[in-house]
Amino acid sequence: MGNLRKKRRRKIAQHKRKKILKALRHKNK
Repeated sequence: MGNLRKKRRRKIAQHKRKKILKALRHKNK
């Protein structure tokens, strides 16, 4: 179960990073 939790946390982190990248790209425009 611990492994699943770790994977989920990594997925969430990647999702947050994507959101931030999108926001930055939007700002540059």
